[in-house]
Amino acid sequence: MIQPDYVFTSVEERREFDRLQAIERECDPASRRRLAATGLTAGWRCLEVGPGAGSLMTWMGQIVGPSGHVTALDLTIKFLGERQPSQIEIRQGDIRTAVLAPASFDLVHARFVLIHLPEYELALDRMLAALKPGGWIVLEEPDFSASRGIAGSPAHLAAMDHVHQAIHRMYDNRGMDDAVGLKLLPLLQARGLADLSMEHEAPVSAGGSSLAAIMALSAVQLRDKYLATGAVTEEDLQLYGDFAADPHSRATYYATVAVAGQKRAG
Repeated sequence: MIQPDYVFTSVEERREFDRLQAIERECDPASRRRLAATGLTAGWRCLEVGPGAGSLMTWMGQIVGPSGHVTALDLTIKFLGERQPSQIEIRQGDIRTAVLAPASFDLVHARFVLIHLPEYELALDRMLAALKPGGWIVLEEPDFSASRGIAGSPAHLAAMDHVHQAIHRMYDNRGMDDAVGLKLLPLLQARGLADLSMEHEAPVSAGGSSLAAIMALSAVQLRDKYLATGAVTEEDLQLYGDFAADPHSRATYYATVAVAGQKRAG
């Protein structure tokens, strides 16, 4: 049986909810733009894999309306609330094993999900099997190979490098790929999707920015996992937090790769 691999399992709940909401504030505008570009409209049936704190699930539910349907599937549903409009269905489960009706969705979306799965190709195939011919899949995943410190003291830049070595080792030790975003386009090409598009956004963020704050909070949540890699020390983590808060610092913490494609008829 496949076991949950999510690196944020067993972290402090209040901080995790704060982290998920911060990601939504940072990432939702671009995600909404990408989803709207598929033609998302009233009556569509959508699958949201890994809805997090639920902002995109709620937004899609508003777009598809009572004549449509949104299925939100996640290992953890405690942040999604108990009362939802009739067109939103929340299911607790794993995309690798959940029972989904084949060819039943007009749109499938996942953001920052495949990076947490050693069997990400299995998860992708499950998503595509649930997609109708002519339906759209939109995937957004990080590329941590793009991370680099740009402006800061030598000690702060070294700490940033050490933390991102720890991120790489943490995922690698779990059989995961911290640059899985770079594989999305060839994976969808190999599966014959049409009208493929790809974006690779690697912003340079100042300390104190929302993205820097998200990464600092992640380091707090994953402190023990980072230390266990041997790539960082307690001092590194303290310096990383200081670097992420310093308005004079500059860094690319990771890139976001977004790929969209349409399933061919037949």
